Amino acid sequence: MENYLSNVPTWVSISFSFVFPITIYFIAKTIKQGAINSLMSDSQASKLFRGVFLFFVLYLIYVSVMAFTGLLSENVLPPRVLVFTTLPLMIFLFGFIFNKPIYWKILDGIPLQSLVRLHRFRFVGVYFLFATYFGALPAHFAILAGLGDMATALGSIFVAKAIEENKSWSRKATLFWNIFGFWDISSVIVSAILTARYSIQHPESQSIVEITKFPFVWIPAFAPAVIIFMHITIFKKLKREVIVTL
Repeated sequence: MENYLSNVPTWVSISFSFVFPITIYFIAKTIKQGAINSLMSDSQASKLFRGVFLFFVLYLIYVSVMAFTGLLSENVLPPRVLVFTTLPLMIFLFGFIFNKPIYWKILDGIPLQSLVRLHRFRFVGVYFLFATYFGALPAHFAILAGLGDMATALGSIFVAKAIEENKSWSRKATLFWNIFGFWDISSVIVSAILTARYSIQHPESQSIVEITKFPFVWIPAFAPAVIIFMHITIFKKLKREVIVTL
């Protein structure tokens, strides 16, 4: 079991384990508020909150169990963490949630600034920098992932504030910020696959197996699918608001 725990100092792993699940709470809370704004009853909104929160908690438990089996830690292509966690979650979000009428109803009830502000959780990208500092991840991969996430998180604060203050340029800023955030997560996925392929071809090079170990396995298992879903949701929100305005 020891081999499937992160090699970074214990304080880094513990702090990450406490910080990361907060993301689930804020996602569930935003959905609850959207449900209330959509004139759903308080009991229905609370039920949604509990359902979303419980789903992601159980999902992270599943991912953790998978990590401790060692199945995800083999340096192969395609990366098993994508095959057994990321892709199934993405299929669920885009294949099931997108087709539920309640998704669109709640989307109309969530203010645009709330959707943007959710991306503050991407400040957890600092843990990529911790990982490379302590020699657990290749610098070229971790720095790209960490700084990109942190820039997106920082930008979300200013963009959300501009939306709230109804700045004339806020919609354009939201669109450009959303494109950047989508590009960032997409580039991280591509970089991870390319780095994995290179490390397989050159066994002497450093791999990214560290992010398949507990607790950092939560990042590739949760973040790509959820972040892409969130960015697409913002694109949808922008489009629906234009239609309503017309």
